[in-house]
Amino acid sequence: MSFLAETLAFNREFVQNRSYAEIPQSKYPKKKVLVVTCMDARLVELLPRAMNLHNGDAKFVKTAGALISHPFGGAMRSIMVGVYQLGVEEILVIGHHDCGMIGLRPELVLERAQTRGIPPERLDTLKGAGIDLEGWLTGFDRVEEAVAHSVEMIRQHPLIPRDLPVHGLVVDPTTGQLEVLIDGYNM
Repeated sequence: MSFLAETLAFNREFVQNRSYAEIPQSKYPKKKVLVVTCMDARLVELLPRAMNLHNGDAKFVKTAGALISHPFGGAMRSIMVGVYQLGVEEILVIGHHDCGMIGLRPELVLERAQTRGIPPERLDTLKGAGIDLEGWLTGFDRVEEAVAHSVEMIRQHPLIPRDLPVHGLVVDPTTGQLEVLIDGYNM
C-alpha cells in the first residue's frame, strides 16, 4: 500500500472518530510567536516539545536550513502574514546542528536532478534566463552563519516593524538543547 493510500485510510477513521475534536482549532497562535526552522524530520516532534509548545501555540515556517533566501519569497510572505494577519509579536529563527544544508554542493543536486530525468537543456534554459541555480542551491558552512543571515534578512526587511523581536537560535537535533545566538530583545 502506498503512503498516500495509508494516509487516506487513516484519515477516514480520524474524521469518522472525530479525533480532531481534541486539537485546538484557532488559526491565531496562542503565544503570539512564529518559529522559522528547518524541515529536518528530527525536529517535527522534538523542537516543539523542547520549547514547551503545543498545538495552536505558535506558527511554524519550515524551509531547508531555516534559510530565508529571498526578501520577497514564500517564507518571507508567510512571516508577513503571521505578523500582520495572525498576531505574531515575536520571531525565532532556529537552525540545527548536523543540518543537511551544511556543505550542500549545488552541482551534486543538479546532477541528481538530471539522473531523475531533468534534461540538461532545461538547466541551460534556466541559467540563460538569469536564474543562478548554483547560488540558489548552495548550502552553508556553519549553521550559526545561516541563522544570523536569516535573522538579518527578516530584521532588515522594509515591511517588518523595527520593534519586532527576531531571535536566532541553534538546537541540538538529538537532545533538543537550545543555544541563543542572537537575542532579539537586545538589538
